[in-house]
Amino acid sequence: MADKKTFRQVAEQWKADKVKFVKLSTISAYSLILENHLFPTFGEKTSIVEKDVQEFVITKLQTLSRKTVQDLLIVLKMVYRYGVKLHFFAHEEWDIKFPTVQDKQEVEVLTIANQKRLLDHVRENFTFRNLGILLCLSTGMRIGEVCALTWQDIDLAKRVVKVSKTIERIYIVDGGQRHTEVIVSTPKTQNSRREIPLSPELYKLLVPLMKVVNRSFYILTNDRQPTEPRTYRNYYTRLLKQLDIPVIKFHGLRHSFATRCIESHCDYKTVSVILGHANIGTTLDLYVHPNLEQKQKCINRMFKSLR
Repeated sequence: MADKKTFRQVAEQWKADKVKFVKLSTISAYSLILENHLFPTFGEKTSIVEKDVQEFVITKLQTLSRKTVQDLLIVLKMVYRYGVKLHFFAHEEWDIKFPTVQDKQEVEVLTIANQKRLLDHVRENFTFRNLGILLCLSTGMRIGEVCALTWQDIDLAKRVVKVSKTIERIYIVDGGQRHTEVIVSTPKTQNSRREIPLSPELYKLLVPLMKVVNRSFYILTNDRQPTEPRTYRNYYTRLLKQLDIPVIKFHGLRHSFATRCIESHCDYKTVSVILGHANIGTTLDLYVHPNLEQKQKCINRMFKSLR
């Protein structure tokens, strides 16, 4: 076996190697996980056994969601396997158990009444920031995607908005110094690069604007400089409070769009493509929850077919 190294040392080498193959934002996410969660527990260890990992998981579940803890575990395993491959660590098999899954957390969605109130306000009070909220409620775009939109992403001839980039603030460690940086990059996945049809209302609103705007400017600022998601999220929160609408996360606008599509009996595959989901399963898990009436109709339909 090669000279022993600590988990921290192996992780830094692994991260340097990863830079050649993944996006900078992904490296940033790995760095946050390592610095905030894995290094405090495993940083100085030269071997990690199942008992250590199981205790780590149970402890983290007290303050973090199951999905977040699973993401931490993925990074831990990737680094450890890298160390085993280079003979810095001895091979260890971990059989990690999670407690029984609790009830799923409800997806945050605007009620129909509150969605109408928000839509009425942004229609009656035009600003470029309010146009962004209308875009999100009409297309289901993520906050980073709408912040990255420029006027040239609007194609009036095809009546679509083209989603091809996103803005995010990433965490960077440079020579031992930590700082954050706002970057414009490609979207979350290949499926996130997509064209979304404009509603008749949006098309009508955008036609006169497109005659006077600088097409290289960002839509939310109508300027050459964009607004970052954190700043836009704060604006959105203040707006909901001003309208006396219960505050939900900005991502709730995306959830609201998808939910209204499903409630309108849009087919699931189409909704999935509009949202830019990597697979239809994500859409089904998040938004398709048949109620008792729908279940009863399904069973009745099945028996009717037998007759």
